[in-house]
Amino acid sequence: MHDSYCEVILPFKSSREFLEQYTNASGGIRTGKIMEVLDSTAGSVAYKHLLGPEVETVGTMQEQGFYVVTASLSHVPFMRLDMLASIYPPLRDLRLSGYVIYTGRSSMEVAVQLVALDDGGAEETLMLGRFCMVCRGVRGGSYEVPQLTLATPEEKNLYEIGKGFREKRQMESRTALTRVPPTSAEAEALHSFYLKAGQYEDAYIPSPSHQPERVWMSDTRIEKSQLMFPQSRNAHSKIFGGYLMRLAYELGFANATIFCRRPVRFLSLDKIAFTKPVSIGSTLRLRSTIIHSTASERYSAIIHVRVEANVVDVSTGLEETTNDFRFTWALDDGPPLPRNVVPKTYEESMLWLEGRRSLDANPSLSNPT
Repeated sequence: MHDSYCEVILPFKSSREFLEQYTNASGGIRTGKIMEVLDSTAGSVAYKHLLGPEVETVGTMQEQGFYVVTASLSHVPFMRLDMLASIYPPLRDLRLSGYVIYTGRSSMEVAVQLVALDDGGAEETLMLGRFCMVCRGVRGGSYEVPQLTLATPEEKNLYEIGKGFREKRQMESRTALTRVPPTSAEAEALHSFYLKAGQYEDAYIPSPSHQPERVWMSDTRIEKSQLMFPQSRNAHSKIFGGYLMRLAYELGFANATIFCRRPVRFLSLDKIAFTKPVSIGSTLRLRSTIIHSTASERYSAIIHVRVEANVVDVSTGLEETTNDFRFTWALDDGPPLPRNVVPKTYEESMLWLEGRRSLDANPSLSNPT
C-alpha cells in the first residue's frame, strides 16, 4: 500500500509568485485550484500503483496498453472531499498526498489529504477525501489492476475502510432515485414540504411564522459555456478532470453566493459522475442549480448545489452529459436564511430528495432540519 504514496508541496509561504496563481478575490486560496491538484495527485497515485514505486514517467497509453480515469464508469461514479478546516491564512505551505487503500478488479480507492505546515513542524489537516480511479484498456473494456499486499495492521484497517467505501457506493447505486422510487419516509417529507412551501402561486406567503421566501428550483439555474483548449488536456489528450472540477466548483460557488446573498463556506464535494471524456475543441456548457436548502444547529444555512456539464454538438445543438457534480456550502453565523428552494416538477422533486440524502449522509453536518 505504501508503495503508491505520492505527495506534492504547494509553496505558498516561500514563493509569492506561486501564491499569486492560487489567490482568490478575498485574499485566500482558491479551493477549486486545490481540487484540481488533488485530482492530479490521485491520478499520480493510481499510476504509481500500476507501474511501480520507481516509475518516473507515465508514458503514452499506447505504450502501456491502459489508461486511468477518475470514476468514468456509469456504475462507479463516486468520490468525496470534506473540508475540515479553513485554508486561510494563505501564507502556509500545503502538502497534498495520497495512496491506494483498496483495489477491485479494475478500480482503485485512493485516499487523499491536504495538510497545512508551519515552521515549528506542526501539521493541520484541512481536507480529506477519496477518489475512485478506474483502469481501462486501450482497446476498450476494463483493465485488471495489481492487487494490494497488506504489510501492517494499519494497512489492513485502511483496506477495510476502502472496502466499506466501495460497498457503500454500490449500495447507493442500487438505491438511486434514477432506479427505484423514494422511500415512504422520503415521500412523506416531500409531501409535507410541498404543503408548507409549494402549493401556493404567490412567491411570498405572509404568515404569523414569517414563512420564508419561496424560490423555484428552476429560477436558481445559472450557466456558462466555453471552448475546451489543449492547454487543459491530460496525458491522454482529453480535458483534465481536475480542470472540469475547478470550473464546476467556481460556478457552483457563484450560485450559492447569489442564492444566500452573502459569502458562503465550502463544506464538501459530495459526488462526481465522470460519465464521458471531454474532447479538446468541444464546447462545454455548465449549468448550476440549487437543489436543496436547509439549516442545522451548527449552520444558519446549508446549500446543496448541482453542476451539470454537457458537451454541445454545435452543428445540431444537441447536448450530451459528461459530468455531474454535487457540492455543499454553508453559512456559519447570522440569522437563518429567509429563502427556501422549492421543486416544481417531479424531476426537480427527485433532485430535491437526492440533495436531502447527500446532506443526511454528510459527516460534516449535524442535525440538518
